[in-house]
Amino acid sequence: MGSLLKFVVILLGIGWLLGQLIRYFLRSKLAKFAQQVNEVAKEEQRAQRHASASKDEVVVDFVPKRQQEKIHKDIKGGEYVDYEEVKE
Repeated sequence: MGSLLKFVVILLGIGWLLGQLIRYFLRSKLAKFAQQVNEVAKEEQRAQRHASASKDEVVVDFVPKRQQEKIHKDIKGGEYVDYEEVKE
């Protein structure tokens, strides 16, 4: 009876371990697939924007992260408007 219990416990342990490994690999494969789908969707949106943009329209495809961070760091508490006092 002891060897049967030992066999069942080992079988359950192996089954649990295989389930965890399969879940890990499926999760990583699905994440890669989702990333590829997002990249394809972004490319389609870019192509659609370029196709629909008129000749006078300016389309910005990419804004570097450093510039975005710099904009947020320089201005705190709202927009800054440079002005000059005029004395009459």
